[in-house]
Amino acid sequence: MNYKTVQLVVDASVATLTLNRPDRRNAISYELIDDLIRALEEVRDSTARIAIITGAGKAFCSGMDLDNMKALIGRTPEQNLEDARTTVSLFRSLYEFPKPTIAAVNGAAIAGGTGLALLCDFTLAVPEAKFGYTEVRIGFVPAIVGTFLLRQVGEKIARDLLLTGRIFDAAEALKMGLINEIVPPEKLLDRACELAAHLAELSPLSLHNTKRLLTRHARAELDAQIEAAIRENAGIRESADFREGIESFLEKRKPKWTGR
Repeated sequence: MNYKTVQLVVDASVATLTLNRPDRRNAISYELIDDLIRALEEVRDSTARIAIITGAGKAFCSGMDLDNMKALIGRTPEQNLEDARTTVSLFRSLYEFPKPTIAAVNGAAIAGGTGLALLCDFTLAVPEAKFGYTEVRIGFVPAIVGTFLLRQVGEKIARDLLLTGRIFDAAEALKMGLINEIVPPEKLLDRACELAAHLAELSPLSLHNTKRLLTRHARAELDAQIEAAIRENAGIRESADFREGIESFLEKRKPKWTGR
């Protein structure tokens, strides 16, 4: 397949999927979402048994693309719901991917980028990596990413990260159990490939069935939580605070919240 925003290389048992918008710090655009979903489908159907996901340039994924962010203002409720469901389809494609996944976080992974990095089965990060659920800073609700975060760290830590919108580093992410290892930049992909090689030596059927079992355990509860998250994600976009948050962010000024 041809992709404009990602690169996919399948080498024997390992597929490496690189977010390839370095000039935009690999920000999430609608085109990237589509490319990434299709690339995951290609990896699923390929001979590869393990998928590594990383970013080109200095960032892993800086969150939503600014042009797409501008376009969010003034969309209809139906369009907002459709956008939210599109985001969910990407995150669930990764969360429920039938083959083991490894995120090699080479730099900043913010907002939706944090979601992508932490939804992989294994997350390796360089010491300089930064994470953060920053949605509340722009009048948004981290509804979808928050649903998955609750399953990973529990409510107390999730409240801290989601309500403050603060940036945290790789060392804190490791302490909270959100990432598996901190790896020097020059060894990041080598370590990801080493882990992939270990996984490739194991029974692919056992790995597949184990992932399927984990997914099934979570599915019923997750389905209900995700549906509520979609409504929250879409609903907040109709608020004055959301519009002010987006506009102030784009204009690089302090927001003037009204609580409406």
